[in-house]
Amino acid sequence: MKDDLDRRWHELGEFIREQRNIGQLSLRKLSEMAGVSNPYLSQIERGLRRPSAEILQQIARALEISSETLYVRAGILDEPNGAVDVIGEIRRDLRISEEHKKTLVRIYDSFVREHEAERMASGLWGSRTGDTSTGDPDSEDPDLTHVNS
Repeated sequence: MKDDLDRRWHELGEFIREQRNIGQLSLRKLSEMAGVSNPYLSQIERGLRRPSAEILQQIARALEISSETLYVRAGILDEPNGAVDVIGEIRRDLRISEEHKKTLVRIYDSFVREHEAERMASGLWGSRTGDTSTGDPDSEDPDLTHVNS
């Protein structure tokens, strides 16, 4: 149990660091934006500190990501019961054309594959990741030819 908790906090810290790097923010800049001290943020990123929900909210706001994402990773909130069907939602959206839907599905699928490859390479592949692959993004998908309502 303690090992699982330690692993979760360590992964949360790695995720925060990854998001900071994606946003091209220095540790100092993110700590300023989040209103926490530089050493404290560093300890969070290394999994040495367990921040409160309020601190996670401040960090999420500074990173421009949802607080829920950090709460789930920290174990404060449970993961949503069902996997989000992003591709299904794209296909049901009446506000965009079929061609745009195909393009969004291809982009989303490529991002999922890239993220899975990165997680596999870094040894972070875990049970929280579901298979969201749609198969070959270049193949014609009959479901894209009509909108399900």
